[in-house]
Amino acid sequence: MRMKKLIGIDLGGTTTKFAFLKENGEVEEKWSIPTDSQQEGKNIVPNIIESINQNLSKKGLSSSDFLGIGMGSPGSVDIEKGTVIGAYNLNWKTLQPVKEQIEKGTNIPFYIDNDANVAALGEQWKGAGEGSSNVVFITLGTGVGGGVVAEGNLVHGVGTAGEIGHINVNPNGYQCTCGNIGCLETVASATGVVRLAQDFAKEFDRNSVLKGLINEGQEVTAKTVFDQAKQGDPLAEQVVNKFYFYLGLACSNIANVLSPDAIVIGGGVSAAGEMLVHGVKEYFEKYAFPQVRTSTKIKLAQLGNDAGVIGAGSLVKMNM
Repeated sequence: MRMKKLIGIDLGGTTTKFAFLKENGEVEEKWSIPTDSQQEGKNIVPNIIESINQNLSKKGLSSSDFLGIGMGSPGSVDIEKGTVIGAYNLNWKTLQPVKEQIEKGTNIPFYIDNDANVAALGEQWKGAGEGSSNVVFITLGTGVGGGVVAEGNLVHGVGTAGEIGHINVNPNGYQCTCGNIGCLETVASATGVVRLAQDFAKEFDRNSVLKGLINEGQEVTAKTVFDQAKQGDPLAEQVVNKFYFYLGLACSNIANVLSPDAIVIGGGVSAAGEMLVHGVKEYFEKYAFPQVRTSTKIKLAQLGNDAGVIGAGSLVKMNM
């Protein structure tokens, strides 16, 4: 008797990633298609169905070979009804009956959750949090997202648990896209790091390569800032230290409330590597409850782009 498989889908604004996985989470095959968000994203779900069915046919598989399909999606996800709304980078402004359409088109059970939640599941199942039932995942990209796994289950609250990017770290800080002032996202995202660099540069009166780049109007990214900090640029070091302060403070507050085994940091900004972990830990340990300082570890994500599809596969296991 053949072991049944899982299908994981990571739906993104430009690319939709797929994977066939073994029941234990091992990836057997991966592929991707462009996400067609034109015409209010009406082709996204039909294209997903077509791609799955094409790959089943190519491998000589049928719906009966699969336990289910899991998917992570941007936007506001109703996990019970399997619908999505407000995924603006997909042009999904109206309610999308994703579960109904995909189950009808593939004849395979379907489960869906928010993309950051799903990535958290991936890291908890097969990544930096493997072996732990209590993991918080923070993703640092254009914005700051996150997911909370407690006692082996995703925490949803009444719908928006895990909005780590909107923890307030500076009530007198920058305005966030959510309308509030001082959210973590305004200072710890890729755009937030650049914003800090530009503001700090205005008052900085010593020699600095980073200040020169900013003054010359050259493109400065979060990677630029961290690379210059590694080179010992004094302005970049000041900016990065402020970033560590904000993220370390947020992590200490999260850990004081949830006491997870690990806080796992992923996303593009985490490419700064171990220097980021060391910097964040300094402030985390300063502000965390004494017992939490030793029980909660700060770790880098391990799965990279595979976190979404692996976590999506685990959604199937979780719902069985």
